Amino acid sequence: MDGPARDGPILEVEDLRKSFGGIVVVDDLSLVVGPDEAVGLVGPNGAGKTTVFNIVAGDLAPDAGSVRFDGVDVTAMRADRRCRAGIGRTAQVPRPYAGMTVFENVLVGAVFGVSSRRSERAALGPTLAALEQAGLADRANAAAASLGLLDRKRLELARALATEPRLLLLDEIAGGLTEAEVVELVDTIRIIRRRGVAVVWIEHIVHALVAVVDRILAMSFGRKIAEGEPRDVMASREVQEVYLGVVPG
Repeated sequence: MDGPARDGPILEVEDLRKSFGGIVVVDDLSLVVGPDEAVGLVGPNGAGKTTVFNIVAGDLAPDAGSVRFDGVDVTAMRADRRCRAGIGRTAQVPRPYAGMTVFENVLVGAVFGVSSRRSERAALGPTLAALEQAGLADRANAAAASLGLLDRKRLELARALATEPRLLLLDEIAGGLTEAEVVELVDTIRIIRRRGVAVVWIEHIVHALVAVVDRILAMSFGRKIAEGEPRDVMASREVQEVYLGVVPG
């Protein structure tokens, strides 16, 4: 997948389906994301959002449907190859290498997560750039295990950015943060977008999503129930009923 990006969609998910023990978690879901677009993914807990990410990133195989990245069918491609092709992601629960420093955590992504493996010397610049982008440059030498929640979330982001993604999957990266920290995070994601990275963002903090994304897709029980302009989707009757638990008057 080396070479210039295409003019078409960066991500095409078509008729995706996944079940666990007879329970359908993702049900004929389709999604198209443009190369410079940010899309929000919302829905109640258990709606299937993270399962969609796991399938797109290659951590799970779908029962049916396909995933295309930059025009190439990657449905059967391993997760590590998808990462090196340009799909980066953060985990809902931060998973740093606790025995390493912040810098070393990000260096791993910069060495092993890109299309052509680099030496550690060649990866120094990209590592420092990812730390700067994520707002962690001043914590580079700190032990990853010592970080508070905001900085652990930033480390997840820095590790993903170090792989130089063209598509970034963010899984509830604002969860648990204070309002001031959410504002900082929104500013960071806006900067990432301006640098040409497409974003798909799962988030329960709706005002953060609305401040960043071009479009929202709402899910319930694995199915798409609405898609469109963020404020219109969040104001729709069906979304408010299943996602917010209220019926508009």
